[in-house]
Amino acid sequence: MIQVGIDFGTTNSVIALLGADGVARSAVFGTDDVFRTVLCFWAEVSPAKNTLHHAAGPAAIAAYLDDPLDSRLIMSMKSYLAQRSFTETRIFGRRFTLPDLIAAFLRALAAAAELDPAAVRVVAGRPVRFAGDLADDAFGEVRLRQSFAAAGFQDVTVALEPEGAGWHFARSLTRPATVLVGDFGGGTSDFSVLRFTPGAPVRPIGHAGVGIAGDVFDYRIISHVISPLLGKDDTFRVMGKDMPIPIEYFSTFAQWHRLSLMRNPKTMREIGEVAQTAQHPERLKRLMALIQDEQGFPLYQAVSSVKAALSHAESAVLRFNHAGFAIEQVVTRADFECWIAADLARINTAIDQAMTDAGVAEVDHVFLTGGTSFVPAVRRLFEVRFGADRVTTGGEFVSVAEGLALMGAQT
Repeated sequence: MIQVGIDFGTTNSVIALLGADGVARSAVFGTDDVFRTVLCFWAEVSPAKNTLHHAAGPAAIAAYLDDPLDSRLIMSMKSYLAQRSFTETRIFGRRFTLPDLIAAFLRALAAAAELDPAAVRVVAGRPVRFAGDLADDAFGEVRLRQSFAAAGFQDVTVALEPEGAGWHFARSLTRPATVLVGDFGGGTSDFSVLRFTPGAPVRPIGHAGVGIAGDVFDYRIISHVISPLLGKDDTFRVMGKDMPIPIEYFSTFAQWHRLSLMRNPKTMREIGEVAQTAQHPERLKRLMALIQDEQGFPLYQAVSSVKAALSHAESAVLRFNHAGFAIEQVVTRADFECWIAADLARINTAIDQAMTDAGVAEVDHVFLTGGTSFVPAVRRLFEVRFGADRVTTGGEFVSVAEGLALMGAQT
């Protein structure tokens, strides 16, 4: 059987195949080695029957952009894995459990890589700590395994994602070393301390993780730049008294995987009622239009683009335009780093926990991977603590999957 590693991610997913030469190589999807972790559903209605269609990855994005109002885009599925409160959702009247949705995505991912799920041995990654304030990590792994089984994968081992990245990095080492691996995804930041000895398997000695990463950084940008234009921090009148606009409107709006939940009659009616006596009713009406017109994905792209630009420049312009609501605002790296300062502190605490769990005070190398490792403030945290000469980055999007495939050769 073919040995593969699968990094099912919050934002992107990757498959790596272990070759006969012992080298792990990521699958290529068209011209890219990542596959967007999204699903799109739409219904085809005819007099005889209603047919529900779906697409995954780039095809899902294309289908959504073709008809955003009559389709349902499902994003950040991984963020729900450890949430016991999420049991099912209904899409065009049909019931789907979370494993149903993830299985549909995994089948499409395997097909895009031209793989038969029943004909491969898989090492699947999982975070050290799943996303969410009330995350149940054991429950999250159970549902991850259920998802792979429902997709038709029969031989599945689950391993920690930063360990996979560590196996990838260990190929460059020629002498014994202790390595701290930081894996920064869309939903979580995970850390493993690994011991490498030439000629022996990589040995994990400590772990820690926190549900903070790229999505939370995006949330901060929305909260500070966009939400105030949509009514955040405004007031409305209740029985002659000024009351704050419910903050949950904006906390939900700023989280991609929850945004589509707002597009229901009850929530829209409630926001409309609040707008009638609001300090700035036009702002809440903009919020309603963005929700009703399914503008979450274009907004997500605009915010993510600014965040990426700030990794290379001291400032960037956030541009977004829909139905007369236009944003063109400069975001500085200094402001962004101020907004995420508390998040960086929690990441630093998780590093402390990993080092304590491993029983070490120092490491020989630090290997950072994942898209959020590009954020200068994240890298600086490690350089200040461990020294710039010890910090290495690389394979930001494929290292976990390739390392997981290498791990499979040892099982």
